[in-house]
Amino acid sequence: MILAELPFPAGRMFQVVRGDLLKEPVDAIVNAANGQLAHGGGVAAIISRAAGPALQAECDRIVRERGPLPTGSAVASGAGKLPFKGVIHAVGPRQGEGEEEEKLVRALGAAFRCADEAGWSSLSFPAVSSGIFAVPLPVCARAYDAAVRRWYEDRPGTSLKLIRLCLREQAVIEAVLAELGLRP
Repeated sequence: MILAELPFPAGRMFQVVRGDLLKEPVDAIVNAANGQLAHGGGVAAIISRAAGPALQAECDRIVRERGPLPTGSAVASGAGKLPFKGVIHAVGPRQGEGEEEEKLVRALGAAFRCADEAGWSSLSFPAVSSGIFAVPLPVCARAYDAAVRRWYEDRPGTSLKLIRLCLREQAVIEAVLAELGLRP
């Protein structure tokens, strides 16, 4: 269900939706990852279980070859059994690291860049860093909004026409809609 839509020039769109990330009508989804790409809990575990062992095997290979991913970065992988062209693993900050908002904006921007480099036109991301990583909801909401706005302002030629923020929890929905100046 679409909760909010923010249009951008050249037919680009940011949508906030309530739904199931695994059923999003997009080319790729974002995984709320840790630097080891170990999908043990939260959204990452749900994605990993649904994708099957191929996803974790590819992530293990990526970490073996590149080392742990730093906070604020992202990397794309295949989607395993999921119906997407890929999964983008964004490493958001944990509460207490410092500069959480800017690190979260960077992680999402890195995820958007992965999608753009792959030529994908649509992407959906979950509430990165708001769950297990415990970044306060107002900080997350500001970062989600800022990341999308910066992306579309800085990259007018992007292939990424649709970015969706897919949420489930009412508290996160309320924080995001408040940040966008909308009533939940």
